[in-house]
Amino acid sequence: MLHHLSFGVADIARAAAFYDAVLVPLGYVRVWSDLRPGEANQAVGYGVAGGGDGLALKHRPAGQRPPGPGFHVAFAAPSREAVDAFHLTALQHGGRDNGGPGLRAHYGPHYYAAFVTDPDGHNIEAVFNTAV
Repeated sequence: MLHHLSFGVADIARAAAFYDAVLVPLGYVRVWSDLRPGEANQAVGYGVAGGGDGLALKHRPAGQRPPGPGFHVAFAAPSREAVDAFHLTALQHGGRDNGGPGLRAHYGPHYYAAFVTDPDGHNIEAVFNTAV
């Protein structure tokens, strides 16, 4: 259904550094980059190596606000260990804890996830939902 999702970010260099780090444990990388320091409309995109982007970050220094309560983006993780690494890496790179790694039985018997808020206030999640 979705081709990609875009987040507006106040500081594109800070946001790119954050997502460069936190998406690696999940198997995602920067797949394109349009960074031109000092110029308008900079952006980067993330996805599976060799593929297109599923997430784009767009530099919006004025008026950037994350979506309101109830909105978040969940990234598929390849393992529980990847969820743990996502959470730890996010905290080490300026993210805020919004629910540490663990089973979320109310979502399903195998739903293992971690939640963080990125430096721009976007709520993101990593989830592994497979029996081990």
